[in-house]
Amino acid sequence: MIIKPKVRGFICTTAHPVGCAYSVQQQIDYVKKQKPLSQGPTKALIIGSSTGYGLASRIVAAFGGTKASTIGVFFEKPAEDKRTATAGWYNSVAFEKAAIKEGLYAKSFNGDAFSDEIRGQVVEAVKKDLKGVDLIVYSLASPRRQHPKTGVLHKSTLKPIVGNFTSKNLDLDKNILESITLPQATPEEVESTIAVMGGEDWEFWIDALDREKLLLPGVLTMAYSYVGPELTRPVYRNGTIGRAKDHLEATAKKLDVRLKSMGGRAVVSVNKALVTQSSSAIPVIPLYFVVLNKIMKEKGVHENCIQQMWRLFSDRVYGPQGIVTDEQGLARVDDLELRPDVQKAVHQAWAVLSDQNLMQYADIPGYHRDFMNLFGFEFPVNYDADVEYDLPLPSAK
Repeated sequence: MIIKPKVRGFICTTAHPVGCAYSVQQQIDYVKKQKPLSQGPTKALIIGSSTGYGLASRIVAAFGGTKASTIGVFFEKPAEDKRTATAGWYNSVAFEKAAIKEGLYAKSFNGDAFSDEIRGQVVEAVKKDLKGVDLIVYSLASPRRQHPKTGVLHKSTLKPIVGNFTSKNLDLDKNILESITLPQATPEEVESTIAVMGGEDWEFWIDALDREKLLLPGVLTMAYSYVGPELTRPVYRNGTIGRAKDHLEATAKKLDVRLKSMGGRAVVSVNKALVTQSSSAIPVIPLYFVVLNKIMKEKGVHENCIQQMWRLFSDRVYGPQGIVTDEQGLARVDDLELRPDVQKAVHQAWAVLSDQNLMQYADIPGYHRDFMNLFGFEFPVNYDADVEYDLPLPSAK
């Protein structure tokens, strides 16, 4: 099949297997060029491992120096009829091939990571193949969750909690500014968002592994979060998603107390703003991204996904100082984004943004390139070539 991008709103309905493989290999090559981790994971479970920070975490764990065996969990669609697989599927195929080529153990589970069924299958694989794990990364990004105990389907929303919120927004199709108003969330919407994006499911995973005595001494578990600047606070950190992140961080503190008895730790890493499939759907946030990224690139402090995760592993959790956190117990790799000079420049640009000067103050071409890269497009590969699109996961054979 010759595969071309088909973009609808904030999603691309096709993905390119060769482009996705190129992207994964780029990340592997970056990690291999760094000074190897002297300490780090040896048996890692990555929950939400097919894209973004989860995929990058799996790559760092496997290729960062300690050659970790990895089990990945994700919910992706394989190719069907004349439809390509999702990008996350192709990413995972490429990762497994690269890991197996270097003699590393890599196994993946495709299914609803919120379900007790998938959780049980993964725990059995950990028990049988790895005899335990010393790293659990929780990096799920889903708009909905069917609760495994109650059967209730919860859906997340992005809304303010106190009053309506009106702000500038970027129309990504037309590359023009618009005004958008988000209505205040109902109490039910707040609770439902917490149910999807909070820490309950993370704790369920730790419970399941602990019951089978699969948490190895010194185990580390990490979940990922975002704080962001004052500019996005009403809609993000002080909104429904922020309440879910508060719950996630409270869960980390509870798990941390529990795991310390076995020399382990639980920590939330606060990462920088990056273009992802989920962030592209959030109102206001993409406009902030394009302004932020232009400024960070100009100042030479921009980091992509794999660079962020390498710095997290090498400097914040597996470095010579051990786990480094702020006063709230958070591992911070959003420090460059929140640097005062960076945020001052963002505010100055935001105040004068217009359709006429968007290209002056915002990295819109970079945003669209990053977005297309998520699906395996706009890499130096031959997109006119006929490629095999129905690729199986090597670990499923």
